[in-house]
Amino acid sequence: METTLTDTQSWIQERIKQDEIVKYLRGGKDFIDEAVLQNTLRKTKNPDKIKVDAILEKALSLSTLEAEDTATLLNVTDGELWNKIFTVAAQIKRKVYDRRIVTFAPLYTGNMCVNDCLYCGFRCGNTVTERRVLTIDEIKKETEILVGTIGHKRLIVVYGEHPQTDIEYMINSIRAIYSVTVQKGGHDLYIRRVNVNASPLPIEHLKEIKSLGIGVYQVFQETYHKKTYTHIHPKETIKGSYLWRLYCMHRAIESGLEDVGIGALFGLYDWKFEVMGLLYHARELERVFGFGPHTISIPRLEPAVNTPFLQDRKYHVHDEDFKKLVAVLRISIPYAGLILTARESALLRREVVGIGCTQMDASTRIGIGAYSETACEQISERQQFMLGDTRSLDEIVGELADRGSITSFCTAGYRCGRTGKHIMDSLKTGTEAMYCKMNAILTFREWLNDFASPATKQKGELLLHKEIHDLKLKYPNEYDECMGYYQQIMQGKRDIYF
Repeated sequence: METTLTDTQSWIQERIKQDEIVKYLRGGKDFIDEAVLQNTLRKTKNPDKIKVDAILEKALSLSTLEAEDTATLLNVTDGELWNKIFTVAAQIKRKVYDRRIVTFAPLYTGNMCVNDCLYCGFRCGNTVTERRVLTIDEIKKETEILVGTIGHKRLIVVYGEHPQTDIEYMINSIRAIYSVTVQKGGHDLYIRRVNVNASPLPIEHLKEIKSLGIGVYQVFQETYHKKTYTHIHPKETIKGSYLWRLYCMHRAIESGLEDVGIGALFGLYDWKFEVMGLLYHARELERVFGFGPHTISIPRLEPAVNTPFLQDRKYHVHDEDFKKLVAVLRISIPYAGLILTARESALLRREVVGIGCTQMDASTRIGIGAYSETACEQISERQQFMLGDTRSLDEIVGELADRGSITSFCTAGYRCGRTGKHIMDSLKTGTEAMYCKMNAILTFREWLNDFASPATKQKGELLLHKEIHDLKLKYPNEYDECMGYYQQIMQGKRDIYF
């Protein structure tokens, strides 16, 4: 159905609910106090080794760090101290999540948008972009490829902010994805969990999304720096409202969506400021609701067609600084999953994944309808930005296995009620690592049987042998039950979990 200009303008005017902003303010102010934040960064410059060591020792208790502690780590300049920070970040990751990496795929549903963000290839003012919204049948076709050919179990479904992809479309498309079942080797295969990346929604719509059984609901602030935010998001657009976006996670949790995902687009402003903004956001959610974000995403600005803004590299985040921000986020917010996207090169992803990231996409295509098309080349006019790593899931699984990391396709937490405060407490105490390990072993076994190439399967078998041995040593009381499930999978059963 075509949407007229009048319809779109009316939709924009009705989108933001001011009462769903004001209710969360404290004394009329939001939780990003830039003066305090900047002062904290200034006063912690040139930290000494003793102070840094004390912070790292405290961090191993898996509690969210204070702002001053995080700022101190960000201001480290000594190379040896950074090596220690990287080591501690890796230790915390293993303590919380074991050696597993969760994989997923993004599914872009369309590129219609009413916003005009200066850095985005999908901005409404970009006349070069080829506009398209997938039909429900096309979404099912994309899902069939992701499930039956590649072997994904979870998706992040991406929606633009436009009347054509509003709540009714979101509901119908999520239902369509969950309805797809593919037969392979006598097994029914399907997407076990749909996560959602969308625009900020009002509470009434968030409740509707919650009722569909989604996993994580993601909205990225892009930048926490208000002047920069205002500059890059025209004020006459919906995204021009800093506060509507900032309090989206409050509305989501109030609506019942306990697993929320925050993020910043690194490169819009100073990366140290953005890390502090993410920390402030996490601590605010902990203060109000008793738990913080389930995931934090850390994308960097990447080239996009006909987007002159990207030629300004004033705040470009270099690879070394990117590794630093990953480590500091892992240490400062230890319970949150850190998502490393295919925006980054394969080389950088190899280096960063061991520092602290826990999730990454694979076999990624972000052109609208690109999974079901035979040509896999990137087409700039159909993408929001250009990808740095387009390797297949099989390649990435094999490489991770070579490096001692097990690929997990687990979705058990959502289905067992381990969400929100429950999973945050389990992650902080390290007890979730047991479930992570067992479910990683089971889902990895499934994927190896159903999808792995001979070379990847050989690598995976060696890794599984080590993981099972490690399971017996660490969790002897749960070992027999897990191996019973394992044998059921070998005999043909699927989707068994703890």
